[in-house]
Amino acid sequence: MPWPTGGTDEYTLFTEGDDLYDAMVASIEAARRRVDLESYIFAADEVGWRLGEALAAQARAGLQVRLMVDAAGSMFSFSREIERYLRQHGVAVRRFHRWSWRQPLRFYRRDHRKLLVVDGHEAFVGGFNIHRESSRSAYGPGRWRDTHVRLDGALAERASALFEVAWSGNHRGEPLAGRPSGDALVPNHSRICRHQVHCLFTRLLQSADRRLFVTTPYFVPDRGTQGELVQAAKRGVDVRLLLPGKSDVPITRWAARAAYRTLLAAGIRVFEYQPRMLHAKTAVADGMTATVGTANLDYRSFFVNYEINLFSANRALCTALEEQFRTDLGDAVEVTARGWSRRPWGGMAAEAVGWTARRWL
Repeated sequence: MPWPTGGTDEYTLFTEGDDLYDAMVASIEAARRRVDLESYIFAADEVGWRLGEALAAQARAGLQVRLMVDAAGSMFSFSREIERYLRQHGVAVRRFHRWSWRQPLRFYRRDHRKLLVVDGHEAFVGGFNIHRESSRSAYGPGRWRDTHVRLDGALAERASALFEVAWSGNHRGEPLAGRPSGDALVPNHSRICRHQVHCLFTRLLQSADRRLFVTTPYFVPDRGTQGELVQAAKRGVDVRLLLPGKSDVPITRWAARAAYRTLLAAGIRVFEYQPRMLHAKTAVADGMTATVGTANLDYRSFFVNYEINLFSANRALCTALEEQFRTDLGDAVEVTARGWSRRPWGGMAAEAVGWTARRWL
């Protein structure tokens, strides 16, 4: 299935947390009307306080400043101290889906988005949370490997509209996606589709004719997505998956490895990133279409959580993402079918546990 051509928007790609946080602070400080920030994790550490102080300064200056953090994702990191500080200086703060005895099931659905919008003209979206683990200056050489993108123009305006919907809590009023150029910023819920990111990701997989490079930290594919990957390989596409060699959630790694046998048998090449925690969520098809955003390749991101992804036909962005993928392969170890068949029995047992729990990961 062909993807719309075009993609004339200009983007800035970030793969280092310090560079991203510098750019975010600079953008916040340059704001003239409003600043909206949404983050799954907002930690009260060196990085969080730096962003928090920038937000507070703009709120004191009279700008509208809003911050929404996920109640579960930031449960142990977003302290009462930093929340009190922000509120005292005029920042409107919300914790998304706090635990409620009246609505216990809603706690399962999380706001996994990471989105900063300034004046409705500039936006940042991607995998980076607000925490020291993504900063080389704070965390050292072991900082997490992640990806974010800055965008402006009509897509930034759309990002602003999407934040408004999230802030209001009325996700059924999600504005419709779509750009004539083929570039789109989409949530996974809209008035016409509850699984919009999953649908467009499937479309991207189907569009590949020559090569398909996918990076994800939590690889727990649903049956349909796994089937699309296999079908791509069967039609001759060079399919490569870059997955974490180490994970902050071990059971998701077990679940991912349970799928290796099927993937390897289909000719898909699987690589495990070694030096540090891999947290980037990107995919590139034929160097011509790509996605980068907050959605992992798992059940929760595709069918449960609130996510936001950029889908783009911008050639420069696609080239940059593909080049970064090849660079990351230099720090990865390929998993071979022969080597995988010889793995210890203990690993097989762990994989069975992970795969059984895959729909809840």
